[in-house]
Amino acid sequence: MVQTVHQADSLRGTVSLPPDKSISHRSALLSALGRGTSRIFNYPNSADPQSTLDCLRSLGVAAERNSEGVMEVTGRGLRGLSPPTEPVNCGNSGTTMRLLSGILAGQRFGSVLTGDDSLRQRPMERIADPLSVMGARVSLRDGHAPIRIRSARDGLDPIEYRLPVASAQVKSCVLLAGLYAEGDTVVLEPTPSRDHTERMLDLDVEEVGGVRRLVVEDGHTIPATTWTVPGDFSGAAFFLVAGCLVPDSELHLEDVGLNPSRTALLEVLDGMGADITVENERVQGREPVGDITVRSASLSGVDVGGRLIPNLIDEIPVLAVAAACAKGTTEIRDAQELRVKETDRLHAMSENLNALGADVQEREDGLLIEGNGPNLLGTTVRSFDDHRIAMAMGVAGLVAHGSTTIKDPECAKVSFPGFWDELARVASF
Repeated sequence: MVQTVHQADSLRGTVSLPPDKSISHRSALLSALGRGTSRIFNYPNSADPQSTLDCLRSLGVAAERNSEGVMEVTGRGLRGLSPPTEPVNCGNSGTTMRLLSGILAGQRFGSVLTGDDSLRQRPMERIADPLSVMGARVSLRDGHAPIRIRSARDGLDPIEYRLPVASAQVKSCVLLAGLYAEGDTVVLEPTPSRDHTERMLDLDVEEVGGVRRLVVEDGHTIPATTWTVPGDFSGAAFFLVAGCLVPDSELHLEDVGLNPSRTALLEVLDGMGADITVENERVQGREPVGDITVRSASLSGVDVGGRLIPNLIDEIPVLAVAAACAKGTTEIRDAQELRVKETDRLHAMSENLNALGADVQEREDGLLIEGNGPNLLGTTVRSFDDHRIAMAMGVAGLVAHGSTTIKDPECAKVSFPGFWDELARVASF
């Protein structure tokens, strides 16, 4: 299957965004660990959050939409999950696998977590190591899934764990395992990453010497509650960049999650000269939300690295498209984490953008992009079976002269099922 995208004359309208994937995963998992029925408004139909629900159902958790379309999850408490009768299949979702590992490490039954070919190639030592220090019995296959977790009948040990890499998934895995420890579990985070888990668990957080200190206290429980999932900022990112690059454009994005640990792209695009405004800011549940308007603008190159990267990691593929269409040099560094996503995203973006006529040098931890304005030339590119690569190439296709054909575009449904229809709806040719 292929998707052909033509150069657009303008983009106009209000974009319909998918619900936030990160918050959706966590709302379902925490609801399953509560006592009683939780309600989740705006739970997405995208593949990864549905994988989380399927995993929970295999553990005996009831999760279904009611007549009003609201997801209802009947929690079974911290230790009320049922032993699975077969390996728990996380699909393509690394978030599901890593967070659920923390929960299953504390159960009094054994389990095996697996996933698709792509997920089984992603590194899992980063969660197995701290879980083992807590007393969990975790084994991997050459550092990857399947993850075999043996019964923790004696409970887990509390630890103080300093994150060696900035990873919200590793942090969340340890925090969730801490719910099963006999004593306080502390996570030290030198470089901040997205903070949904600690917000949603309502944890004590303090900063000492530039290091965030997160504490799961002994006996912490999770009540049944109501969650409302905002629009996905990572999904919005594709339209923010497209709105900057395509001439005569004005796009509106409503009810977008604006968690400051997720929105570094706004800061970077502002530094590049973007015309973006945020209005109607408010708090929805424990998460900041607002409405965004983006208009066409001439962009300039920028340096991106350091503490920005963890809060920008999912947006770097589409940022690379913006950089290729900007004036001047953009250097992206400290982003080696992109090499162990669904694909090696640094290599994928370098290959695709160079195929479109851009000047991109691939580096060990990033990209060096010599922008020459919107002078890309349409051609055939690959998605690498990675949703963010596919959608970034869709944005590039709106700017490239002629037409751009993306191979295997259906992977976009992992996070944004209606992406190609939405792109076509707001574009004029």
